[in-house]
Amino acid sequence: MPYKWLLFDVDNTLLDFEQTEALALEQSFAQHGLPFPDSAKRRYHEINQSYWQRLERKEITPEVIRAGRFQDLFTELGLSFDAERFADSYLMQLGQQAPLIDGAMELLEELNGRYQLGIITNGLANVQHPRLERSGLKPHFTTVIISEEVGVAKPDAGIFDIAFMRMNQPAKNEVLIIGDSLSSDIIGGINYGIDTCWFNPNGKTTDLPITYEIKSLHQLNEIL
Repeated sequence: MPYKWLLFDVDNTLLDFEQTEALALEQSFAQHGLPFPDSAKRRYHEINQSYWQRLERKEITPEVIRAGRFQDLFTELGLSFDAERFADSYLMQLGQQAPLIDGAMELLEELNGRYQLGIITNGLANVQHPRLERSGLKPHFTTVIISEEVGVAKPDAGIFDIAFMRMNQPAKNEVLIIGDSLSSDIIGGINYGIDTCWFNPNGKTTDLPITYEIKSLHQLNEIL
């Protein structure tokens, strides 16, 4: 398929978000002198995921995610601390962490000039912009769509409408979305009528009608 545009997700597709999240959480607990039990990383990861899933279902806004996840975590851990203040520290730490997924930079260097590259990410602007800059990814992309900035999140068609407008309305068969999330990237792409590439390094299974599936980023270049 002669694609002209490749739309990439960011977290756990180009940047290692699980590593980023764990580092930012640990450093924020240390900064405020809070006890950091072994269960904290796992429970925060689970709570945070549930908040972003609720955003995908349009049950909450990004503003609720910001501190709500920490309030829930502190309640579980029996800690009394200002969740808003902690969120400020965490988001600052998060923006400073930008570990790449293996092969991400090499892939983008190979694709540059052959395709127009865009980003479509569910995230907070003051986190995603610094991470894209720090990682060195940003210069490769001609358009960057961040859900908080545009007021709508994947899988909603609205975020794809905005992306296509900024991409000067290419034909849908000229666009491929690449991402790790079935519920946002893949379902969003399928519902919008564009081809999908599921980045699935952990060998999960799905019945969704995905166009391509890859376990490592270099496989995308082989497909294209």
